[in-house]
Amino acid sequence: MDTVEQVVLVDELNNELGFMEKMKAHQLGVLHRAFSVFLFDENGNMLLQKRALEKYHSPGLWTNTCCSHPRPGEQTIDAAKRRLIEEMGIVANMSLAFDFIYKADLDQDLTEHELDFVFIGTYNGIISPNSLEVSDYLYISIKELTAKMDDNADQFTVWFKIAFPRVMQWYQLNIVN
Repeated sequence: MDTVEQVVLVDELNNELGFMEKMKAHQLGVLHRAFSVFLFDENGNMLLQKRALEKYHSPGLWTNTCCSHPRPGEQTIDAAKRRLIEEMGIVANMSLAFDFIYKADLDQDLTEHELDFVFIGTYNGIISPNSLEVSDYLYISIKELTAKMDDNADQFTVWFKIAFPRVMQWYQLNIVN
């Protein structure tokens, strides 16, 4: 049974307004709930994934460890754990760091308009990515990542570029110190 994936529509305060088919929400640019997971190894290197070429938007771009949308009735942390397994084949400790709202144009005439809950954690084990979701992955130092983003910004997803400075600010305040 093939069901249509729905997203949870919300207002700026995360009050639930209803549900909409995911593609339609991206076509209309309607604000909906989402999450992004950023994992680091014990040396402070960030785990990135390269989106599969078959993805309906932003194919072949580098981005954070995983991201998606909670299903109707699903807690955001549970959705993050579910998608981390589905995309990267891993289970990791993570916690909510912050949330933010962004709106950005994508390819395919789509718009991301998300209340994005950002989870940050650590992972040092085996990675078994789903090839339908992920074409490559790597751990990268923050210094090297920053240089790559400065030189090749078009190789990264729009939401990653928006979230990265905030993630680094949170990481510096909570992990490094």
